[in-house]
Amino acid sequence: MDLSLFDVLLRPLVTEKSSFQNEKLGQYVFEVAPDATKTQIKEAVQSLFDVNVIQVNTLVMPAKRARKQRRMVTRTSQYKKAVVKLADGETIEMFEGVK
Repeated sequence: MDLSLFDVLLRPLVTEKSSFQNEKLGQYVFEVAPDATKTQIKEAVQSLFDVNVIQVNTLVMPAKRARKQRRMVTRTSQYKKAVVKLADGETIEMFEGVK
């Protein structure tokens, strides 16, 4: 199955750690399609946000068990995320929040 540019990136992941990576290291974190390759992720970020990508790291986050009430146990599904490093001085405006 061939993925289009819009199918590769599912959503940005905004956490405390990813906010630190944005500000200090120039790295941005996205949830990506499970079958997306590093090359596809790099091309999608470069074309959608008009930036130069230096490096892409991917990792699969495992499923976790969570307890809702006493006996009811639910699971979060596993997903793939990508950490994208941009060239020096480049940013993605979508991640720039209130300062």
